[in-house]
Amino acid sequence: MSTKSISPARHRALGDHTWQDRAACRPTEHHAVDPDLFFPAPDEIERISTAKALCGQCPVRETCLQAALDSNDTYGIRGGMTEEERKPLHEASLHRLDHSRVNAVLAGRDIHLTKVERRAVVHAAYRGGVSEERLAWLLKITEEHAQKLYRETRRALRHRELHGMPGPSPLIEPTDDRLGRDDYGTAA
Repeated sequence: MSTKSISPARHRALGDHTWQDRAACRPTEHHAVDPDLFFPAPDEIERISTAKALCGQCPVRETCLQAALDSNDTYGIRGGMTEEERKPLHEASLHRLDHSRVNAVLAGRDIHLTKVERRAVVHAAYRGGVSEERLAWLLKITEEHAQKLYRETRRALRHRELHGMPGPSPLIEPTDDRLGRDDYGTAA
């Protein structure tokens, strides 16, 4: 019987731009790259093709794309995709609920979260008995805001229990992935 080891997901920390040093588009003394190449007009097919070809050989293309989505950067070619190609990804990323990102924040990592993921962090932290002070630190908010979020969570859970409502808390927007208590790690 073979066992499979699953390594923890790697998420770029907020403000981490060190990946850019390894980007194929970074101009160096021996590799001249015009940054304007990555901001072509929609009808400049040759410039778009050239930029995408450079992105195709880039070792940090996925990180570049994720950074563009996380920062809602809708201009230029990023991660090998034009603005138009990224548009559906931007719209979908607003509703992303990635449990590994939620766990990473609960473990103290400083990463970008969507609104849905932030709500999931609050819910999991409340259920896990994380203090308001710790929640404030995790989400980079004031303790008063953390208290407010916990009050809202407590109220929503009480409402759900009183009305026998099954499923996730009303604070967590419905998705295809139903959240349960066991969906989060023991980071909290």
